Amino acid sequence: MLALVPALYVMAAIFGAVIPGSVTPDSSEKTHTILLISGPIHYDLVLPLDEMSLKRFAPLAAKGIWLDHPAAEWLVVGWGARHFYTQTRTLSDLNLPAIWRGIVGDSSVLRFDIAGALADDLDAKHLKLSATEYAALLDEVWDSLSTDADGQPVSAAVDGFNQTDGFFAAKGQFNILRTCNVWIGDRLRAAGLRFGIWTPMPLSVSLSFDLYQAE
Repeated sequence: MLALVPALYVMAAIFGAVIPGSVTPDSSEKTHTILLISGPIHYDLVLPLDEMSLKRFAPLAAKGIWLDHPAAEWLVVGWGARHFYTQTRTLSDLNLPAIWRGIVGDSSVLRFDIAGALADDLDAKHLKLSATEYAALLDEVWDSLSTDADGQPVSAAVDGFNQTDGFFAAKGQFNILRTCNVWIGDRLRAAGLRFGIWTPMPLSVSLSFDLYQAE
């Protein structure tokens, strides 16, 4: 019987990706492009460092995220389980305690990093947003952060993966039903984009994108 659980989970993940969440379509011109990039573990949101995003995420600059780096063009954002995400840079770093906490429940973090010009052949999914949808998405990402009494982001007090990134305390608990990829889908739908109602796996995100956002 237990052997059926993974298969049922995958089936549910596919159905969740196929069934779109309810949104009100925005017929305005799609003037902003964001990316979804799949890493070893999950999808990241990749936002252009433009006037709107720089203003929205300006407090991160005081926390070590070099938004005004002369070569920075993109802001990379990922949400995940604190122990699993911060300890798993590659698949070779996987360990059972972190996996178990991710399954049953763990506090969450957001990782921010900057990126320069992206390779032309980068395997990325492009989404077009209106100005209203884009502003809503930026707000949704920001509102996922835990903030202090002054409204400033709270460092997760763990080492990043490189010299330009950082982990920050986030809202919500991570578990097998509310994964990093669910967070992606939730943010996109909340911004007004048509996307699957439950996207727990990278497969779910890819399928939902192909159904509802691919050009």
